[in-house]
Amino acid sequence: MKKLYCFDFDGTITYKDTMFMYLKFYDSTKYHIQFLRHVPLFILLKLKLAETEKVKKSFIGSILKGQSQEKIERKSRQFFEQHYPKIVRENALDFIKNIDRNNTQSLLVTASLDIWVKPFAEELKMQLVSTRAEFKNGIFTGNFIGKNCNGKEKLIRIQEQINNSKYDKIIAFGDTSGDKQMLKWANEGHYQFFH
Repeated sequence: MKKLYCFDFDGTITYKDTMFMYLKFYDSTKYHIQFLRHVPLFILLKLKLAETEKVKKSFIGSILKGQSQEKIERKSRQFFEQHYPKIVRENALDFIKNIDRNNTQSLLVTASLDIWVKPFAEELKMQLVSTRAEFKNGIFTGNFIGKNCNGKEKLIRIQEQINNSKYDKIIAFGDTSGDKQMLKWANEGHYQFFH
């Protein structure tokens, strides 16, 4: 029986949103300054008066834009080493470790950037489907390649990744409205399953 597992990352298999954690870890001083500067945008976002992708790009870019890929990757590895497995829900980790890897494909599907999620995906032996950071000449431009991987985009990106492969069963796990389309599409959609 050929199965496909699709796991959301932040809040589903982790306890916390990793974006804020990582940016704070990367440069605490810059993070606090930029966080305060972005408060009005965060408020507009909560009121649904601003676009998630624009606010996210602005906030991440305000801290990481112009940084070298080498430094970002080094800090991402340190972030992973410091926080894994502490931020991962134990029952999610148990579930993932017990997946029969024969005839099974597992995807880590997240709106978070590949920058800091990649080490987690590698450790969990999953293919990463995420928002992608754009680098030019080894420097982060502050932009994304393609769209923010959330909502409808999650499903589009999963379908691109599996490329017409057929599965007997598709099982998805999510915890927010951004996972709705993915959960609906799967044969089994589990909402807040590991909470």
